[in-house]
Amino acid sequence: MEADWEFEVGGDAPAIETRWEGFVDLRLAPERAWELPETVHFPALAAALAKLNAPRSPVWTSKCDFWPRLESGAFDPDEMDAPSGGFAHAMGCYIDLLPRSDGQWRFPALAEATCKQVCAVMGAVPLRSCRLDLMIRRAFIAPDRMDLGITAYVTSCGASPEAASCTLAAALAAIADALSALSTVE
Repeated sequence: MEADWEFEVGGDAPAIETRWEGFVDLRLAPERAWELPETVHFPALAAALAKLNAPRSPVWTSKCDFWPRLESGAFDPDEMDAPSGGFAHAMGCYIDLLPRSDGQWRFPALAEATCKQVCAVMGAVPLRSCRLDLMIRRAFIAPDRMDLGITAYVTSCGASPEAASCTLAAALAAIADALSALSTVE
């Protein structure tokens, strides 16, 4: 699986908001992931969210979205290691990830180490036609404090919508497994 990361924290870069209208804290009830409007049409996203918000997970999520159809200009088949003809249909999603403990990503180097670790694990996953992009961003977890978070963008493609869907489901499961297995460094 293709995977990469970068910092996106300066200037007017997007920030992760944790307390937005409609926020459902899945840490309190991970099973509620299947009730979210973003997961109704893609249950594999709900399964990943439930795992990422489980009590033993070193991360939690604040927001996500699912795109059932990506236009051809929105992705590069070469960056997803797609076979010839295997990129007629594409879809994707994002998940905002936050550290479970306060000091976990206290410094940019700690968030960077997490991204490098996840990318190394995902790079060894034998899954084609998909990509993970991790963006380290500012995150507003508490009203008076700016922290760091990571937005995970996952895209997949396939010769059919079903193939793209199966690949995205497999990628999300592998990413949730990798993130849930992380050891926290403080």
